[in-house]
Amino acid sequence: MTIATNNISLPADWRDFWALTKPRVMSLVVFTALCGLLAAPGDIHPVIAFTAILCIATGAGASGALNQWYEAELDAKMKRTAGRPLPDGRMERESALQFGIGLAAFSVGIMGVAVNWLSAGILAFSIFFYAVVYTMWLKPNTPQNIVIGGAAGAFPPVIGWAAVTGDVTLLPVLMFALIFFWTPPHFWALALFMKSDYGAAGIPMLPNVAGQRVTRNQIFGYSFVLAAVAVAPWALGMTGTLYGTTAIVLNLLFLGLAFAVWRSETTEAVAMKAEKRLFAFSILYLFIAFAALALDRMVLA
Repeated sequence: MTIATNNISLPADWRDFWALTKPRVMSLVVFTALCGLLAAPGDIHPVIAFTAILCIATGAGASGALNQWYEAELDAKMKRTAGRPLPDGRMERESALQFGIGLAAFSVGIMGVAVNWLSAGILAFSIFFYAVVYTMWLKPNTPQNIVIGGAAGAFPPVIGWAAVTGDVTLLPVLMFALIFFWTPPHFWALALFMKSDYGAAGIPMLPNVAGQRVTRNQIFGYSFVLAAVAVAPWALGMTGTLYGTTAIVLNLLFLGLAFAVWRSETTEAVAMKAEKRLFAFSILYLFIAFAALALDRMVLA
């Protein structure tokens, strides 16, 4: 299947450019970055804080646009992504590339000038990691793409923290680790019931390469690592009871859902209720965990 090229009307609709930024992914990026900013010690002017979050959102949009530019042919082969602007023929690839590069340059430049160059440097590296290391290298070549590539989505709270403090200490590293170890069970749950889509595109996701049983084992194993990382800020005295209690409850629920996935022998996507429940809950899990951490730190401050 090739990308549609008929009936392209340029310039593309603004909604197509908006779709290139992957708004749903951006919302999670913005939220975790904001939590990192709020959890950081010290004060930041509201205008500078807004600028930092705007730059992080723009950088995430740049990553999404560059990802879709590079993967246009792959997206055309998957039902989940075939309606995107490039595979659907609503935009030329050159426009997506120029848009992505422009957003990346703008976000990093403004972050450096208006906030600080440490946060700008981490932002630049996160864009490079997602667009080049993950999209071009890891994703098409290894079933560990999600494990290593999870770092790309784990940078926002670190950037938010650095925007306030100008440094990176243990707590933002733990916030990074929380997203990093959350990513494999989150995406592998999706990959289990989207196995045929990834197979059609030739992407070596773990269920397609190692099988569903190995994937279920990995999901369950990573859930224990995730629980340990999630509780660590409270165990190390960096947060109070609010976050500690929330982390314990969330991870007990996560482990219960992961256990159901581990026990399941279902092979048909339509019957994978446990996998779909875990995937849905994992999104809520991350929002609640980061909200609790930020609120706890603000109360302690």
